[in-house]
Amino acid sequence: MNRLASSSVTRWIIGILVGLFFLVPLVATLVYTFTKDGEFTVAHWAALGDPAKAAVYQPIWTGLGNSLILAVVTVLIVLLVLAPTMILVNLRYPRLRPVFEFVVLLPISIPAIVLVVGLTPIYLQIGRSFGTGAWTLAFAYGITVLPFAYRSIQASIDAVDMTTLAEAARSLGAGWGTVLLRVLAPNLRQGLLAASLLSIAVVLGEFTIASLLNRDVLQTALVVVQKQDGWAPAMFALMALTFSFLLLLIIGRAARGRSGKADS
Repeated sequence: MNRLASSSVTRWIIGILVGLFFLVPLVATLVYTFTKDGEFTVAHWAALGDPAKAAVYQPIWTGLGNSLILAVVTVLIVLLVLAPTMILVNLRYPRLRPVFEFVVLLPISIPAIVLVVGLTPIYLQIGRSFGTGAWTLAFAYGITVLPFAYRSIQASIDAVDMTTLAEAARSLGAGWGTVLLRVLAPNLRQGLLAASLLSIAVVLGEFTIASLLNRDVLQTALVVVQKQDGWAPAMFALMALTFSFLLLLIIGRAARGRSGKADS
């Protein structure tokens, strides 16, 4: 009993300390946005809707739109390229899994600035072929999110006997498209949702690659606007964190709801 009580107290202490580690900076940032010359004010938040300052905040709205487009394209790369490749490797070429895993996890060990140096010649060709739109960053972001998305999807793959499911579906006459979309994908829903969320979070928070490749995204726009309004980046950073948190709750609830229906 004493061990259980001690373990429970330890978990609570660790949970509170970790919570404070994340909560204190957020609360301090929130207080900062409501402060001017030592007094409480909502003027900074009200200024977001002020037509007179629309030109000041325009880079942020442009960067946010570009980041959302990048998030969608990056998620599509994860779902349409990485996930099917992982399923293929696990089903048909299990001996290649260690090599594939090493290649996919390699980007996490490469600093972003080094990655940009290697991608610069490639992006010169991409610029000539596809233009220099911000959406082209999705090719680089697709590489950046590989380690995070891989771990999330692989955890779901390891929890499912995909070989048995695929063979059963094939024996009933299902094609590989049906096996992938209607048999395997629903069983990997948790991992696919987690990989999508992590990809969105990485895209919304990435700065180095976008800055060095001269693309306008949310993070680079915040740096530009900060030179004219020091409170705007803090407010938009809080809104971006709130959006990510709400997205996490929505995805988590959807996953639990669907799994509950499947169990019933």
